[in-house]
Amino acid sequence: MKLFISADIEGCAGLALPSETHKQEPVYQPFAKEMTREVLAACEAAHEMGASQIVVKDGHGDASNIDPLQMPDYVTLIRGKSGHPYNMMWGIDDSFDGVLYVGYHAPAGSPEFSISHTSTGNSLYIQLNGERMSEFLLNSCTAASYRVPVLFLSGDEAICRMAGEKVPGMVTAVTKRGVGGATLCEPPGVVEARIRDGVKQALGSRSASGEFPQCQMTLPEQFTYEVTFKDWRKAYQMSFYPGMEQVDTFTNRLVTNRWMDVVTAHCFVVY
Repeated sequence: MKLFISADIEGCAGLALPSETHKQEPVYQPFAKEMTREVLAACEAAHEMGASQIVVKDGHGDASNIDPLQMPDYVTLIRGKSGHPYNMMWGIDDSFDGVLYVGYHAPAGSPEFSISHTSTGNSLYIQLNGERMSEFLLNSCTAASYRVPVLFLSGDEAICRMAGEKVPGMVTAVTKRGVGGATLCEPPGVVEARIRDGVKQALGSRSASGEFPQCQMTLPEQFTYEVTFKDWRKAYQMSFYPGMEQVDTFTNRLVTNRWMDVVTAHCFVVY
């Protein structure tokens, strides 16, 4: 079994403040270590369930958060940014049996996690076919474009609920709960155990043919991608991106039937 893990830091145990996500801040290092432990918990559980190849994409910031010296010999860790529009999913292709997400978080515009955002802090919120777009939704559409099922996600309560509603067959593991600017945090040991158990549960649902049909997401025939920016000047500037139209002072829209158009636009206009 070959698995792809996309990892972020904001949804990891204990993290609740923007400063804790920034490498130049002294409070960052403990959370980078926790991100490494949570990724390692997912990898070890997957390996116990029969995964012989695991590719981990470090997806936060400059993508150098996970300690590569802690990774087992069956794990390939992708560090740094290639520049490809797949970003947090760079390295995915149709050879994988499933995708796992570690440390994910609520999307831009959500009041259920203090540092909710989608990719950057430039958008007030982003809509995909009328649905609030999280990094989970963005990356799961990329996985679906290769017909790779999404099996597991760990993160705050809001993103776990959203993921479960979008892909009812997947397993989620809650790491914390946000209320306005406050975060109710689960202990790291509890979170890591929950990730191990959740990954084992997700991989245990594999059919006799070796597939996870209940976790397969289907892409729509057409995509309407809308970004509502915080700054009208950013909205004006990005309205010149090919195919974008300005809907109002703060909102731009792209309509296409190609998923690659969406991820490429997203990679440019919100950064």
